[in-house]
Amino acid sequence: MFTGTPFVTDSFALFDRTALRKHRDRAARRPGDHDFLGREVAARLFDRLADVKRRFRRVLILGGGGVMVEALRAFDSSIETVVVLDRSTEQARQAGVPALAADVERLPIRDRSFDLVLSLLDLHWAGDLPGALVQVRLALEADGLFLGAMLGGATLNELRAAFAEVEIELEGGLSPRVSPFADLREVGNLLPRAGFALTVADADTLTVSYPDAFRLMSDLRGMGETNALIERRKSWSRRSTLLAAVDRYRTKFADAGGRIGATFEVVYLSGWAPHPSQQQPLAPGSATTRLATALGSAEIPAGEAAQPGKPRS
Repeated sequence: MFTGTPFVTDSFALFDRTALRKHRDRAARRPGDHDFLGREVAARLFDRLADVKRRFRRVLILGGGGVMVEALRAFDSSIETVVVLDRSTEQARQAGVPALAADVERLPIRDRSFDLVLSLLDLHWAGDLPGALVQVRLALEADGLFLGAMLGGATLNELRAAFAEVEIELEGGLSPRVSPFADLREVGNLLPRAGFALTVADADTLTVSYPDAFRLMSDLRGMGETNALIERRKSWSRRSTLLAAVDRYRTKFADAGGRIGATFEVVYLSGWAPHPSQQQPLAPGSATTRLATALGSAEIPAGEAAQPGKPRS
């Protein structure tokens, strides 16, 4: 089953939604050629899900299409309902389960429809990430779980640095070549603001080895991860600038064997839709044991300074 819904093209000023959809559609036409990163991150995402001692019945998958459906079926084949939502019409068609082509910032999903929402390498394309997280939380029933992975701030720092240096030297300025990625702390702080409880955010750094920067850029194109910023350069890069950037990348980041490394920082997010049964923080002043007693140390009254030369006990 496939359902198409209109894309958001004018509400979010950071990304060109039409260009992003075309990039993802193009990538979907050659599934399996460039999906190594998605498969690795999906495996790590399900490692985290395995730590949750809970059975889920209705699952919404945001991004990842067939890779995530395959991994989910291997994880638990008894799940009753699986729905995929993807920005790409082609990737939605290939999901093999009921699918929607839509944008995460405007989920065409009834509130409290799922008890698990999974997101694979999609939320870093959200122009309104706080709003997208609110949409995800609303799609969850009470005590439902959100677990997602998105690219973080250190991603492709080598490529960014090589192009920035060369463009400044050769063209007297620089253009946005790589999308901005939020850092771990920023994203982690958004989860409670979006209404999630029991939130956790952590990150892995994956370094992928390539023979040269051309092969890296080919993989990014094959993943659908090429530049979709509204403010991106619309014309082709100068040949001299491109070749100089590739050479600068090799000069600065190649190993002894001449291969370059490309960094992908993956931020993992989890949070629960609030429910009265969940563990709650104690109210201020409700503690029954003093911290000093728990630590086995002496308590110093507030405002009392230690005497010079005399350590506090």
